[in-house]
Amino acid sequence: MDIYYITCESKKQAKSIAAELLKKQLIACANYFPVNSLYWWDDKIEESLEYVLLVTTKMGMFKKIEKEVKRNHSYDVVCMAQIPVEKNTSEYLKWLDKEVE
Repeated sequence: MDIYYITCESKKQAKSIAAELLKKQLIACANYFPVNSLYWWDDKIEESLEYVLLVTTKMGMFKKIEKEVKRNHSYDVVCMAQIPVEKNTSEYLKWLDKEVE
């Protein structure tokens, strides 16, 4: 199983992307929460409130999820990092396998 870490400009955008990924059965679940971010942009350090979206899915879904995220995202440079998960409960993995196509 994999978890993807995706930064979004707003709560609305995080919810919208999560809903789209769920509708297409590319993910089994999503969590989103506000974060304060510091980063380089246009040769200066910026600070902003963003939302992190964590989505749970099967292994091997990166390209499909990336396509949908980029299609629904407002950033020029989208942060979407794949985090492989080595272990989880067998019940959760069975549920995940059932929910993701």
